[in-house]
Amino acid sequence: MLQITDLTARVAGRLLIDHASLTLPTGTKAGLVGRNGAGKSTLFRIITGDLSPETGSVSFPKNTRLGQVAQEAPGTEESLIEIVLKADAERLALLQEAETASDPTRIADIHTRLADIESHSAEARASAILSGLGFDMAAQARPASSFSGGWRMRVALAAVLFSRPDLLLLDEPTNYLDLEGTLWLENFVQRYPYTVLVISHDRDVLNNAVSSIVHLDQQKLNFYRGDYDQFARQRAEKLELLQKSIAKQDAARKHMESFVERFRAKASKARQAQSRLKALEKMGPIQSIVEEHVTPFVFPAPEKQPASPIIRMENVAVGYQPGRPILTSLDLRIDTDDRIALLGQNGNGKSTFAKLVADRLKEQAGTITRAPGLKIAFFAQHQIDDLRPAESAVQHVRRQMPEAPEAKVRAKVAQMGLPTAKMDTAAEKLSGGEKARLLMGLATLDAPNLLILDEPTNHLDIEARQSLVHALNDYPGAVILISHDRHMVEATMDRLWIVGDGTVSRYDGDLEDYKKLILSGSRSGGGSAGGAGTEPVVIEPQVSKVDQRRQAAERREALKPLKKKISQLEIQISRLQKTIADYDEKLADPALYAKDPARATSLNKQRADAAKTLASCEEDWLGLTEEHDAAMAAE
Repeated sequence: MLQITDLTARVAGRLLIDHASLTLPTGTKAGLVGRNGAGKSTLFRIITGDLSPETGSVSFPKNTRLGQVAQEAPGTEESLIEIVLKADAERLALLQEAETASDPTRIADIHTRLADIESHSAEARASAILSGLGFDMAAQARPASSFSGGWRMRVALAAVLFSRPDLLLLDEPTNYLDLEGTLWLENFVQRYPYTVLVISHDRDVLNNAVSSIVHLDQQKLNFYRGDYDQFARQRAEKLELLQKSIAKQDAARKHMESFVERFRAKASKARQAQSRLKALEKMGPIQSIVEEHVTPFVFPAPEKQPASPIIRMENVAVGYQPGRPILTSLDLRIDTDDRIALLGQNGNGKSTFAKLVADRLKEQAGTITRAPGLKIAFFAQHQIDDLRPAESAVQHVRRQMPEAPEAKVRAKVAQMGLPTAKMDTAAEKLSGGEKARLLMGLATLDAPNLLILDEPTNHLDIEARQSLVHALNDYPGAVILISHDRHMVEATMDRLWIVGDGTVSRYDGDLEDYKKLILSGSRSGGGSAGGAGTEPVVIEPQVSKVDQRRQAAERREALKPLKKKISQLEIQISRLQKTIADYDEKLADPALYAKDPARATSLNKQRADAAKTLASCEEDWLGLTEEHDAAMAAE
């Protein structure tokens, strides 16, 4: 059991946790959520003893083993399997003692304990964990120093998972995992037999891996049973009830104040007035839930959309060294309205393909045709390091708009979601989420036709991620997304491409099918960690490339009238929504009913007719969209 009692903590003078308490029973799997900067990582440091609280305490049963991912990734010459095996300190100590022990009783105790902790299966368990995180047998034998920092962080994660602590603390573990690794970790945490507390902004991890949510909000810890979606519903209901209670209390307060003001000087009512005054003093304000405003992401719409396909690849190969391509046989097209998610292990070439599409990496063979005037925006997390540390957001934007007046530059920065107080702050002092907003804003400043996002969510909390989902769905151009956030992929993308086995292929299942594929032990190609992988589940063409392209063109031509109808309905739906909003605004005026009741009745009828038409249009749109999607899926 983890017991937090009356805990208060400050960092740099800022109050993060204020007399908060929490009890987590043994075996609980809980997600710790809260806005960025709320103090989640600070709470972890207090639990592990790395930081002392101002007041209160953290306690758990004696001999409880804590486990968290090391801050520094291992970079030694030891092999990955050796590093992971060493993480079980008890097993290592027992094995070392067994080599020198001479007392028969102690030797028997050592071997009994080794059997209890399943020492005989340690290598197999360690290998399975490393495999789940993307390392094949050959990679497991290589020294840690031969891997990049992101891959070494996976080794650190594997080590803590292998040590099987009684209380497992995971702080944003998916930030250095791909979708495949995230799916595996999700399944591992589900089956983990001890207590887990995980900080995550990944909605699917919080829905599938944990059974309770701890919300750090307004310096307090609030416990909710259920997954993240259940927590969100419970909190929304709580917010609604509180708002009603606050409104009710405000009405009662105003009534009392009115009574006191009217009768406090009247002798016959003086006693009641004094009584009401005392009641007012006792009526403390109800603590409301503070809903912090999340500034929306906004991607400017392309000024002019070129004809499809905007990019066409024919037998293309790409790589970084001549004669050593990473991806080959690329025969693909990207249309103006495509929403494509790239799947596959890190190291398979997803980022390489994204750079090729963005024209940041030239093809080594084959031909790429790009539509005239095509504008492409490319965002990747590593670009955060490319920001000029000493320059502010305003200075970064001004470099791309040197002739624009100051007001326009600052307006652009505001559209990126940076508040006025942060506009002149040096980039090195911005939070990770603020840097990500700045980078996305800079990348899309000239209204691109194609938006390429390579792991855009690593520094965004759940609310900001949801805002990004809305922005992508509102953006009318094409999108290519690389993300380990399954919710974002499912909510915004309609095509899945697998990058593996040295090429890029269409995947005709959905993400649930892909999850089953991954958890069954199959892999979408070999990554830089050395995995050979298996064949991705794709439908191989049974006709020649020329015939395939001709048939695809014929199908797209046949779909044009359908797409036109869908577009017309979308315009009509948008107009009807605006019309209904106008009616609602007029009908919300109380004076209308007193001055012109006939007009109020007429407006109500017109609104009802518009709502009925809207429902019909939405039903038609849904049917046509399903028909279009089915035809596209059959392509």
